[in-house]
Amino acid sequence: MYQFLFNVFLRRIDPETAHSLGVLAIKLLVALGLTKKPTGVPTEVAGLKFRNHIGIAAGFDKNAKLVRELGRLGFGHVEIGTVTGRAQPGNPKPRLFRLPGYRALINRMGFNNEGAEAVAQRLIELRSRFDSNQLPIIGVNIGKTKTVELEQAAADYAYSAELLAPVADYIAVNVSSPNTPGLRDLQQVQVLRPILEVVLEHSLSKPVFVKIAPDLADEDVLAVARLAVEVGLAGVIATNTTISRGAVNGPKSDEQGGLSGPPVANRSIELLRLLRATLPQGMAVISVGGVETAQDVAERLALGADLVQVYTGFIYQGPYWASKLARGEYRGS
Repeated sequence: MYQFLFNVFLRRIDPETAHSLGVLAIKLLVALGLTKKPTGVPTEVAGLKFRNHIGIAAGFDKNAKLVRELGRLGFGHVEIGTVTGRAQPGNPKPRLFRLPGYRALINRMGFNNEGAEAVAQRLIELRSRFDSNQLPIIGVNIGKTKTVELEQAAADYAYSAELLAPVADYIAVNVSSPNTPGLRDLQQVQVLRPILEVVLEHSLSKPVFVKIAPDLADEDVLAVARLAVEVGLAGVIATNTTISRGAVNGPKSDEQGGLSGPPVANRSIELLRLLRATLPQGMAVISVGGVETAQDVAERLALGADLVQVYTGFIYQGPYWASKLARGEYRGS
């Protein structure tokens, strides 16, 4: 049914409008009780107990408005955000594009969100209404406010961490989106160190991860990995979207922004192998990028991923896809 709706209706309308309709549909499914009890193989990572290995990556629920609902659809964890210290509208529209032939997306959203204070308050209210066993693990992905100068980035991240750590299960430091000018420069170790240190200082001992770009050279990935070990992070999230287009071409492929979906899979796997060979066994790797089937999930876990995050496949495969992945059932459409 979802494939029919997607092909006949959703793919013909603006992707952001379709996203808004999808949010309403998810709320309705949960309200009507049309979801199954979340299943999968429980796992413990960074001291947190996850219902299963599957999480929704940052970008889908930017403002923590769907946390419980996404958990009901089968996600073992929900990484909200990216949240910035100050509210911001993001980049001008259009800023989200489908590449159906590749089951991929390009986005240049620009961290549109309501800001750390508003999101923290929403999570406070959520946790007051539901017990922890009624919610998935909640990660909060934080990024730099666009108007903040790079020299003040550490203070900006500290402000967000101070507000959001009390209501998060873990914090993800996003320095790898291609859609905030200069942000990826923060992946340079000498600049990244003070950001990670100040987030750790305000984390209330919650696990802290750093999210990296697939476009980093291997030696830079290794430098970030060594830094993560040195400062005491819980692990690394690999990867964000890519500015590379590789063999991707055709309508919309030349739009500026980050490419996600199957075209990112090979590089994501390469970095998973590299990180797993470099990081101590006790440090986690969360693998993201191009995961579509239960076989993909099994491959990432076999290569040493502790958790797997998805996003683009959710757009193309529909609301019941996550629970099928968690049960190891989805073999492809």
